Amino acid sequence: MSECADRPTDSQRHTMIAVAAYYLAERRGFAPGQAEADWRLAEQAIDAMIASRCLTGRTDDETRARLIRNALVLQETAGGRAVPTTFDTPSETVQP
Repeated sequence: MSECADRPTDSQRHTMIAVAAYYLAERRGFAPGQAEADWRLAEQAIDAMIASRCLTGRTDDETRARLIRNALVLQETAGGRAVPTTFDTPSETVQP
């Protein structure tokens, strides 16, 4: 796998993980007691997206959040398995 020259910064990665963790918590109705598990799952999902798509630091916040949410929806649809997301443009994203 080739290395992407424009990988997100540590700060951008942290923000992406926070967004994904929020969506995971939302999916389970914000029930208390699972924040750490949400964070770990979010971290795995974001790292997979970065590795497979080279999600860049140049992706704007709105598009990034939409891609993250759609990837999590696709994972849920596939029974929680990691599902590669290969959206090239925001117009190709899945709208739940």
